[in-house]
Amino acid sequence: MIRSMTGFAERSFSSRNLTLRISIRSLNHRYLDWSYRGSQIGQVEDMFRSICQDIMHRGRIEVFLELRVLDKSKWHFEINRELLDTILKTLDQASGMRKDLTFSVDNLFQIPHVVELKRKEFDMEEVEFLKKSFASTLDDLIKTRIREGRAIKKDIQNHLQSMGKIVAEIGKAAARHPTVIRDKLVERMKELNGDNQLDKERLVTEAAYLAQKYDLTEEVERLVSHLSYFRELISPATEELVGKKLDFLAQELYREANTINSKAQNIAIIKNCLELKSLVESIRQQVQNLE
Repeated sequence: MIRSMTGFAERSFSSRNLTLRISIRSLNHRYLDWSYRGSQIGQVEDMFRSICQDIMHRGRIEVFLELRVLDKSKWHFEINRELLDTILKTLDQASGMRKDLTFSVDNLFQIPHVVELKRKEFDMEEVEFLKKSFASTLDDLIKTRIREGRAIKKDIQNHLQSMGKIVAEIGKAAARHPTVIRDKLVERMKELNGDNQLDKERLVTEAAYLAQKYDLTEEVERLVSHLSYFRELISPATEELVGKKLDFLAQELYREANTINSKAQNIAIIKNCLELKSLVESIRQQVQNLE
């Protein structure tokens, strides 16, 4: 399954007692990373994280929730009377020294620990409403990740088609590689020997050694195999999330192309390898966005 790690979704919901706005943003990350901001919802946040972990495997998930409680009976208001009495007595003493000293109810709410305004615990109905709202928003996010994944898959398929043609050209040139090496060796030995007759036995031995040293058969076969597996992983028949596998496979493709480039004694192969490496690098950047 091809699914991007980036996406965004935002929804608003309302019930008899609550209204909320949820936004979820997902970004690239090596693992699943969770971040929550907004209204304090206690253990409900753990439920959100659990829902997310059941569906997603990679990416940084940033959740923002804005909550309003419509039912006034859901709030708990308490005044720390002992602390307030101490403060008022101190103010009475101070007012005797300063006539211009004033104190308002607004000041009261600004003093830490004097007034405590808390929302009561969510009941089962409210918890279920919050969970369904989050799951619905998360579903929208996943749809955006799937859409982006389809676009990335299309680009990858185009690159794979071009890479297949290049690998086929490299394979044809690689089949002629021993002859190219032998011709170069003959020219080089003629330069060194001058007018002297070439030692045919030595020529055969050197040519065989160099042909083996610079043989590209295994590398080309591995490239063909990697491309075939790449196509298999992005096919509709694959249900698993394949981002990590594709990332590793792209690295292997690049390594094989680099090896062929270093061993090639043919300018046509070298040019094809450079183009192949460029396409592989583009694919590597794209698959790093996949879950």
